[in-house]
Amino acid sequence: MTNLPPSTANLRGAVDLSSLVNRPQPSAEGGTAGAAVEVPSLLLEGTDDNFGEVLDLSFNVPVIVHLWAERSEPSRRLTSLLEKITREFDGRIVLVKVQADQNPQLAQAFQAQSVPTVAALVAGRPVQLFEGTIPEDQLRSVFDQVLQLAAQNSVTGIAAAADAGDGEPGEPDEAAPAEQPLPPHHAEAYDAIERGDYAEAITHYETAIAEDPRDHLAVAGLAQISLVQRLQDKSLDEIRSAAASAPGDVDAQLDVADLDLSGGHIEDAFDRLLTLFPTLDADGKNRVRERLLDFFEVVGPEDPTATTARGRLAMLLY
Repeated sequence: MTNLPPSTANLRGAVDLSSLVNRPQPSAEGGTAGAAVEVPSLLLEGTDDNFGEVLDLSFNVPVIVHLWAERSEPSRRLTSLLEKITREFDGRIVLVKVQADQNPQLAQAFQAQSVPTVAALVAGRPVQLFEGTIPEDQLRSVFDQVLQLAAQNSVTGIAAAADAGDGEPGEPDEAAPAEQPLPPHHAEAYDAIERGDYAEAITHYETAIAEDPRDHLAVAGLAQISLVQRLQDKSLDEIRSAAASAPGDVDAQLDVADLDLSGGHIEDAFDRLLTLFPTLDADGKNRVRERLLDFFEVVGPEDPTATTARGRLAMLLY
């Protein structure tokens, strides 16, 4: 079995965004946005033996991984809900169900301390989502965020399943509820991300926020893509060298904090900026505060590291 690297990061900070730094721009005639990927079903069974195929699939279509157990009633209820929502997304996400008791290697690889545990795979990288159960509306939001993360990593294929209906044997397939289209500015931002045009994506997210300041997905998308754009034309070695040689330089420290966060070193990124903060003048403190607010959006408000960092920032401010 292909081993999965451990990850403790949550949805919005888990994928190593540094993989997008200096990413080659797609050619005008190239790109596989929306390309059909043949799969036997949108609802797959994952095992220790076949998971290499699942990893390969995740480079084309984002995969939700559900570690469950027959003995767990919450697991069975969540399985039904995940299957329902996966069908609603009409091939843009594939669900892989893993019986944790029967596949101990996968349970260990995904650090499943209990069942149900839900994760995702985007471009071969594990993304920890949640343990236990969450309400249906929140679950749909998680699927939306996985798609957003996938778009940022150019994983935009569509799974074409042989059993498109996936109905129960002997029962007629029921038409899945029509999925609501993305808001226009979100769709345009996704398209821009796929082209590697992060500046245009930022413009669309900013417009969406201006039209609706409560559009939290747009706020998170703006923070994520701004991070990617800041790192796009910078050498990783140069960033770290500059930060080491100028520990009091705000720009250098902001750059290396971006780098830490993009690579999943969330605690290091927060600690660097919060340690720097008391040493700065008013302008420098404001710049660091604004960057920290962006970081909170990137990793998500539920992340325990972000919660701790918010507390430290509040103490420094007041």
